[in-house]
Amino acid sequence: MSESKLAYIKLLLLDVDGVMTDGSIYFDDRGEEIKAFNSKDGLGLRFLMKAGIQVGIITGRKSKALQHRCKNLGIDLLFENIHDKTSVLDQITTRTGIGLQETAFVGDDLLDLALFGKVRVAIAVADAHACVLERADIITTAKGGAGAVREVCDAILKEKGLWDEIVSRYTSPE
Repeated sequence: MSESKLAYIKLLLLDVDGVMTDGSIYFDDRGEEIKAFNSKDGLGLRFLMKAGIQVGIITGRKSKALQHRCKNLGIDLLFENIHDKTSVLDQITTRTGIGLQETAFVGDDLLDLALFGKVRVAIAVADAHACVLERADIITTAKGGAGAVREVCDAILKEKGLWDEIVSRYTSPE
């Protein structure tokens, strides 16, 4: 997924269902929503944030499971129950100080298309809806919830020349 536009990215925005998860939604006997998140995606997001790249979430649903996941990862740029995802862009640019030409967004379905035309890099997961795939600048090889977010994180870090430093932390003796 080598794409030179990724070198300019300072903020990665993500949808949740179908991107950070496989799109399945489970409910327990009490009606509480349960989501499964990929641990490799989470590690990729941690690497990205440690490298100074901000991460935010814009999702059409509201979920305690997502709130817990964001807290666990240290993501405080969380916008839930947002059906017009462009409606929060001014808030995001104000809070982060990062412009849309330095922003990438990963989506998978029709609710995400409006953002595709606003950000520098529009990314679709491999199993995104056909309309989304047609409009994406980049398409991951991995499906949503199965490493697509990690693939994006790694690609950004590589394009910014930060990947080798991260790998060396784990391969060099201390």
